[in-house]
Order: sequence, then C-alpha cells, then structure tokens
Amino acid sequence: MTRVAWFHCFAGIAGDMALGSLIDAGADLDEVEALIRRLPVGGWEIGAETTQRTGLGATHLVVHADDDGSVVRTYSHITGLIEEARLPERVRQRAQAVFAALAEAESHLHQTPVAQIHFHEVGGLDAIIDIVGTCAALEILDIDEIESSPVAQGLGMVQSEHGMLPNPAPATLALLAARKVPTFGRDLPVELTTPTGAALLSALASRFGPMPNMHPEAIGYGAGTKVLDGLPNLVQVVIGERVHSDRRGQKLVVVEANVDDATGEVLAHTVAMLLEAGAADAWITPTIAKKGRPAHIVSALVDPAMAEQVGAVLLDETGSLGVRSYTVDRWASERSFDEVDVVGFPVRIKIGPGRAKPEFDDAAKVSRRTGLPVREVIARAESAWRRASEVRQLHPAHLDDHGD
Repeated sequence: MTRVAWFHCFAGIAGDMALGSLIDAGADLDEVEALIRRLPVGGWEIGAETTQRTGLGATHLVVHADDDGSVVRTYSHITGLIEEARLPERVRQRAQAVFAALAEAESHLHQTPVAQIHFHEVGGLDAIIDIVGTCAALEILDIDEIESSPVAQGLGMVQSEHGMLPNPAPATLALLAARKVPTFGRDLPVELTTPTGAALLSALASRFGPMPNMHPEAIGYGAGTKVLDGLPNLVQVVIGERVHSDRRGQKLVVVEANVDDATGEVLAHTVAMLLEAGAADAWITPTIAKKGRPAHIVSALVDPAMAEQVGAVLLDETGSLGVRSYTVDRWASERSFDEVDVVGFPVRIKIGPGRAKPEFDDAAKVSRRTGLPVREVIARAESAWRRASEVRQLHPAHLDDHGD
C-alpha cells in the first residue's frame, strides 16, 4: 500500500499552512512537537488554533519564537542541527532535502557558493519549525509520497530582509522553476506562496497535477494569516491510499468558444497563446453557426486548476462573449524523450508505445538552418534514433552513449 498526501494549492502555500493542514488532517500536534523538540535549539512554542476562512473550518498554526531575526543561520548550521536531532530517517531526509533546495535557490539568486549561503527569513526559528514540523507530520501520518496541484501566486511587491521584492518573491520562483512546478497567478496583492512553501513542494513532491487516483481517508485545511476577499486563504491536503492502475484516467477540462469573426491568423495565434498559458493541447474545429455562418470552435484541454486562467486567454484573444467548459477523462500513454543529432543540430524525439516521433519544431529549425526539406530532416532523425536504439539493445552498457 502506498499512502499519498496531495496538496491543493488553490490559494498558494506557506510553511505554516502546510503543517496546519496536516495537523487538521489528523497528525497529533503533541507528537509533532516532540519530534521538533529533538532539535538542539530552544526559545519557541507551537500551538494550533481552530479558525474559519470563508466559512470553511481550518487549523491555523502559530509559532512563538524568541528569535528576533538577529540570528542569521548558515546552511551548514541548519543541516548540523537536523543531523544532531536524531530524527526518524524519513523526517531527516525530507528536512535536509527542503533546506538543500532552499540553499541551491539562494546560491543561484545571489551567485554565491552553497557553503557560503546565509539564510535570513527561511533560517528563522519559525521557518525551521514549519519545515521540520511538516516533515514530522508526514511521518506521523505515514505518508509515502507527496503530490501537489499547480500553485497559485499573487502579484505586486513583498517586504523582505533585502527590502521590497517583486511578488512572487525571487526565491519562490527559483524553487518552483527548478522542478518545473506548474503555477498560475491570481489578481491579488498578497504573497500567496512563500519560499518555505515552495521549498517543501519543490523538494518533496514527486508529481504535480490533479488529485491522483486514491481512496481519501482524511482531508485537512491549513489557514494562512491573512483574510482575503472572495478567496479562502487555505491549503487543502487530501490523504489516502493510492489506487494503482495500468490505465489511469486523468480528469481534465475542455474550455472552448464559438468564433465566427476571426481570421486564420488570429485563430492560429490564439492556439499558440492557449498552449503558452498552460493548456495541455489546443485545436480548432470548423463548424456552421447560427444563420448558416461559417465558424470555428476553439478548444483547449487544461488541468482543472488552470481552467479559469486559460479561459481568460481564450476570451481575450478571440473577443468571444463567453466560453464553456466540461470535464473529460484522458488516458495518456506513457512517453519518454530522447535526442539525436542531424547534421550537427539536436532534434528531440518523443517516444511512445510502438513509435518514435521527432519534434516538428526542432526539425523545422534544422530545415531553416541547413536548407534540407523538413521531411528529410524528420527521416534522418528517425533513422538516427533507430540506429542508436539498436546499439543500446546490443550493448546495454552503452546506454548513456550518444552515438548515432
């Protein structure tokens, strides 16, 4: 049996929200605190308050720390604290992974070696407690795998130790970008996702998308501090046993609109913008509208969490007066990617059951640069991949070689 925790980040995620949701879902706060107390650091208290956000009951985690921000901890200092605590193995590994992700993001942002990184906000006692506490709560709930929905972001500016920074904070974006975590924006001048929340997802989540096939056993809501108009400032966690299936249907949403007054160029541009906005696929279907007018149906296949965002793009680009949506099940075949060389240029290959297909955009680039017909580039790419595949089969030890 595989126990999974799926975080629904429709209003973003912060460290206290993640831990609060797990407490709300059944992790015993006393047990969580007992594990955190193993850290060789004092001067803090932790509590949980019952609250509501837009009528939904939730747990608001509260950490009181003597740390006033004057103590600036290094990455090596924090990793030493975690090692000294003698935590359960999965708790230790997960906590170390989160701080490693934070250190790598800070190293990239400040162009400083990881060993020289000094944590400010994320090195404070409250952040340490949020991270180690979340890892402890996952262990108490016996969670094997963590997954997440796409993650909401706010806009505007946020205050930090370095002064005013754009929202989302640079560290938050660096953490999400490192794992290619899907994210979307909300028109709210609030920091919906913090670096601590982003680090937890970046380091611990194995998959991002809709709720996995599972038998839900517990649901928890962790509350953020701010009360937002029209949006419950919560993160939801769903905990249960994964349902294993060789052919798992994925719940997606089709967002579409009828358009009878757009040129071919506008329609082509709309498809490109829908894909850029996060649609898994987009297409155009000719049809006959009212009064016999020729028209087109512009459709996009999207994750439910991104339906609103993609629908807005569809409205903006087509000028339609409205869109509609409906839920579908998608059974996607497993696929992988490879890369071959065609006359000195890389061409990616998408590999599925029974076929391998060169990426057309790559083939088109090679065609423009070399003058070869695009069909010739595609043929050469397929041939190069087949030769490389045969070599791998004959010489398994050379799986990492790129000869073609």
